[in-house]
Amino acid sequence: MVTVRDISRESGFSVGTVSIVLNDAPLARYISDKTKLHIKEVADRLGYSPNQFARSLRGSRSHTIGVMVLDVTDPFCTLLLRGIESTLFQASYLSIFADAHNDLGRFERYLEMMLERRVEGLIVVANWMVVDINLLADLEKHRIPTVIVARELQSGSTSSVIVDNEAGARKAIEHLYELGHRDIAFIRGPKATGDSQLRWNAVRAFARKTKLTIDPKLVVEIPNVAEPNYGFDVAQKLTEDLLKRDRRFTALMAYDDVTALGAMRALSKAGLKVPDQCSVVGFDDVALAAFSTPSLTTVRQPMESMGSTAVDIVADAIKAKMEKREFVINHRKLAPELVVRHSTRSLS
Repeated sequence: MVTVRDISRESGFSVGTVSIVLNDAPLARYISDKTKLHIKEVADRLGYSPNQFARSLRGSRSHTIGVMVLDVTDPFCTLLLRGIESTLFQASYLSIFADAHNDLGRFERYLEMMLERRVEGLIVVANWMVVDINLLADLEKHRIPTVIVARELQSGSTSSVIVDNEAGARKAIEHLYELGHRDIAFIRGPKATGDSQLRWNAVRAFARKTKLTIDPKLVVEIPNVAEPNYGFDVAQKLTEDLLKRDRRFTALMAYDDVTALGAMRALSKAGLKVPDQCSVVGFDDVALAAFSTPSLTTVRQPMESMGSTAVDIVADAIKAKMEKREFVINHRKLAPELVVRHSTRSLS
């Protein structure tokens, strides 16, 4: 590794002068442009690279942000992580990534390890598993800026980035209604998730407004589970149960894309064609939604933007902390988008 001393010997200037130039220290303004140019040319020729870790130790900064996911196998994580990583790169931060495997004990241990490694901020990508607010107490105590993505904690003491769940659910049910569907089955999300209740509130509000009848026998609910991909198998079974209830439905609105795909599998096994005999709509727009057969109509969460926004919030909070200002808790709600593909069609 090329050091400042190597550049000093090669350039003919003192170690102090070389260090001032390469670190663009305040005293650099007293050094001639010719000298600075010569030192930098020597540094480039020798292949000098600043030791960022050593700088961080001297400056009491790590330039790292912890990124915790509760289950990296959840398709929901992919684009979120892309948005997080791209924005961290642009902001010159390095991420320390951890997958909690839906284990609260593992989650807590990772938090301890991240604190030991002096992360300057934390981004948590939530899923169906409820995050215990107490697990984040150490972060608040150490004034570590934290953002929860896809969940807003009830305390309101931790920043969050979520999609407007009510607006998204309203777009989905409006789409089915405008296509002429009135006999609609629903697969609700787990009670433990706040977004499930918000989406259902929007559905009921729309039903009241349009006088749409929601048949209780056409409403099923996914149990509280820690494994998000388990939703596919559960939705398949729940849809099979719906088909046995002797209640006609021409459309099905699922909690998310994974459950929508599970429902489509059940409908196909029962000999029902999607969308000819039953339209299906999901929520999220994970990668599989576009590749399914038929491709899935869904409500797109702006996942890359959600990841980028989380980084922006953390970076702003870190800057405020460096400037000895109070960083403000920030709750951002991004707009969803209806993506119409081939799993829905008009009744006429």
